[in-house]
Amino acid sequence: MSLFEGRNLICIRGGRHVFAGLGFAVSAGGALVLVGPNGSGKSSLLRLMAGLSRPASGGLSWAGAEIAGDPEAHRARVRYIGHLDCVKAVLSVSENLSFWAGQYGPAGPDEVRRGLEAFALENLAGLPGQVLSAGQRHRLALARLAASPGELWLLDEPTVGLDTAAQEHLTAAIAAHRGAGGRVVAATHTPMDLPGAQTLTLEPFALAARAAEAELDAEPAW
Repeated sequence: MSLFEGRNLICIRGGRHVFAGLGFAVSAGGALVLVGPNGSGKSSLLRLMAGLSRPASGGLSWAGAEIAGDPEAHRARVRYIGHLDCVKAVLSVSENLSFWAGQYGPAGPDEVRRGLEAFALENLAGLPGQVLSAGQRHRLALARLAASPGELWLLDEPTVGLDTAAQEHLTAAIAAHRGAGGRVVAATHTPMDLPGAQTLTLEPFALAARAAEAELDAEPAW
């Protein structure tokens, strides 16, 4: 079975051990939900999964091949939606979608229309980004997933700022993605409707990291 997998991961940021001994595996069509209090490393783990940073120890692989061995191939399969919506204020909603879709391949009317329809943005298509509400901006960011689908969706608090209807659109988009063999990893404080999803609680791995860090600090400096 083809897996996206992490093994014995240790993350250090700003000289601080964030988590240690962490592992996961996500198969085609699978979903992994990351939970834990603020500071437990959810966003840091997503960044490792996206290839935006590297673990201090351990490895990440796709279908048995280390992602560090071919970072370009991994970037091509990842669609990462973080806390920042990255909406260009002077571009229209359609132009924003066309720009982002164009980073991964052709960005014609069909790709833009697919993104607009997935998150009910059709009536906002001609509006500039600067007039959108926070919720509309976030819907536009999420619409990039439908306009330029990739194999792996990495979502950091994807439901923040979304009303009930928009959350239903997100749920439908994720279900369609998984149905086509795609994978989803989502960090969230809010329950999400992801049938069959695995849950990874990061707090034990954060506590393990702090314990290891305390041991290092306690060692005598000879």
